[in-house]
Amino acid sequence: MFTGLVEILGTVDGIEPRDAGRRLWISGGAVVRDLSVGDSLACDGCCLTVVESKDGRVALDAVHETLQRTTLGAWRAGDRVNLERALVLGARLGGHLVQGHVDGVGTVRRIEPEGESRRVTFEVPESLRRFVAEKGSLAVDGVSLTVAGLMDTGCTIAYIGHTLSVTSAGSYAVGRAVNLEVDLLARYLARLVEGSAVEGRPS
Repeated sequence: MFTGLVEILGTVDGIEPRDAGRRLWISGGAVVRDLSVGDSLACDGCCLTVVESKDGRVALDAVHETLQRTTLGAWRAGDRVNLERALVLGARLGGHLVQGHVDGVGTVRRIEPEGESRRVTFEVPESLRRFVAEKGSLAVDGVSLTVAGLMDTGCTIAYIGHTLSVTSAGSYAVGRAVNLEVDLLARYLARLVEGSAVEGRPS
């Protein structure tokens, strides 16, 4: 479990093909050096398990399913990625509960500067739009964000200068693909409502 508060911008140092997918080597200063084999690390919002640690870097395996359903399949050596270690019980929950299970891939459609801030419009896959609510939470590339507005094809998010400076959002361009994870509570509430309708109970 994560909070959606990025700890550091890491770097993809290397990519090794594997029969089951790819092995990704990531560097990220003290955040990465703190990790041990078996630990979880959210990389652009995708929860991966450390399988090797050496020389201040960690290796994480991504299977074909992950590569196809997230932006990880398009990663190249030198790419910068948002990193967050797993939540420690008792720590402050400054963002919102994020599982690191990417629900789908969205696209940056518009970027509007607002002083030191930016308003970014994202296209959201149709299957996920019902989970996105104005003033609700949405994780974009692993960053916990508040939805500023809705539209037929997606939503807008207002990024403050600090978030732009410490996450990959500062380098977004129109057409960029992003990992999306909808709010955990919205997903389960929708499932409960669907279950009630199927069973004929009033929702």
